[in-house]
Amino acid sequence: MEAYTSLASVYDQLMDNVPYAEWARYLHGLMEEYQVSDGLVLDLGCGTGMMTELLAGYGYDMIGVDSSEEMLGAAMEKRSISGHDILYLLQDMREFELYGTVRAVVSVCDSINYIIEGEELEQVFRLVNNYLDPGGIFIFDFNTEYKYREMIGNRIIAEDREDCSFIWENYYDEEEMVNEYDLTLFIREDFKNGLEKEGYGKRGEENLFRRFRESHFQRAYNLDRIREALEHAGLEYVLAYNAFTREKPHEKSERICVVARERGKNIEP
Repeated sequence: MEAYTSLASVYDQLMDNVPYAEWARYLHGLMEEYQVSDGLVLDLGCGTGMMTELLAGYGYDMIGVDSSEEMLGAAMEKRSISGHDILYLLQDMREFELYGTVRAVVSVCDSINYIIEGEELEQVFRLVNNYLDPGGIFIFDFNTEYKYREMIGNRIIAEDREDCSFIWENYYDEEEMVNEYDLTLFIREDFKNGLEKEGYGKRGEENLFRRFRESHFQRAYNLDRIREALEHAGLEYVLAYNAFTREKPHEKSERICVVARERGKNIEP
């Protein structure tokens, strides 16, 4: 089952607890700290474009890359409303291509954890290094092993909402450090069709829900492995924070934010 297909239509609603505006301020502050206050910025794994839009609001010329056509469709709907000149590209982050270099790359909401294989992680980082301006900045976050093991673990999470409900069955393999969650979605038919925006639907559709299933896989990383992969890819590891703070990571950090920097293109793989 392919991830981020049916989920795309309700993703923003289910993620309404994520403080995107606060995270955008944080990213903007970090980029300013490293002399990136404007210019081209890539949002890698941009999803529905929430962060892409917010950073465009700070004056950056944004590019968004994502492998889900459905998620990018939602992002382009936002663009049509905001009027921001954002370029969206339907590409896998493991083999993305740009037309030139960018001043910064950001990747948030644990997109990096979707890279399961270590070699592919290094390939993503190598591509980032390749498309960064000299000295350009790479800022990303990742979920930690502690979060998968202690906070999510082998649990079932369910939530019932008016327009959509879900059942999240989570399994964490400590030996392989791979987290799997099987997501069952129940989405009201007129909501999925987008008719809720117009205030109408077919007769009886307001009570018709359809079921969809998706499976997602993420790998747990620790900071040492992330740093190793960055350096193998030719990037310079700069520092890490307990995510979206200026505090050092600790053993109970659930999400870590990393800052890395381009340091040359002539690095052997």
